[in-house]
Amino acid sequence: MLRAHIRDVTDFPQPGVVFKDITPLLVTPAAFTVVINELAATAGGYGATVVAAIEARGFLLAAPVAYRTGVGVVPIRKQGKLPGETVSRTYDLEYGTATLEVQADAFRPGDRVLLVDDVLATGGTAAAAAELVRQSGAEVVGLAVLMELTFLSGRDRLAPLEISSIMEV
Repeated sequence: MLRAHIRDVTDFPQPGVVFKDITPLLVTPAAFTVVINELAATAGGYGATVVAAIEARGFLLAAPVAYRTGVGVVPIRKQGKLPGETVSRTYDLEYGTATLEVQADAFRPGDRVLLVDDVLATGGTAAAAAELVRQSGAEVVGLAVLMELTFLSGRDRLAPLEISSIMEV
C-alpha cells in the first residue's frame, strides 16, 4: 500500500540518480498516518527519550513521531543552518559530499536518541548523524526510516546499529 505513494524521479538531483519522492505519501492522510504510527511504535520499542530529525525530509517524519511518543525532537541540519555553537561531521553521499551539524548542547548524556529519516541509502548521512549524537555523550538507540534502498547496502555501513525500515526498495 505505501509503495504506491512513493514516486520515482529519474535523474534528480543529478543524472543517474533515481530520487524517491515521498510527497504523494505526505499528502495522503491514511498513508502518512500509517508511517507515523509505525515510526512512533519503533521509538517506543527502543525506549527513545529524544528523536533526532535528519535534514530535510526527516523533519517531516520525526516531529510527528516525537509528538506522538511524548519526547523531544532535535534537528540535525546541513552546515550553516543552525544558530549558536555547533558540532559538525562531513560525510560522503551517493552523489557527492555534505556536512551535518547539530547544536552543541542539543543532547545530554543519558539521552536515548532515535534517528529518524525518510531513506537509508549508502548510510553516510545516518553514520554522520549517529557520530554527532555520540559525540555529545548521548546514546543512539537506533535508526528508523520510511524506506531502505537495499541495493546501496547502507545497513552494512551502520552495523551494529539497530535499523528499522518500513519498506525496502
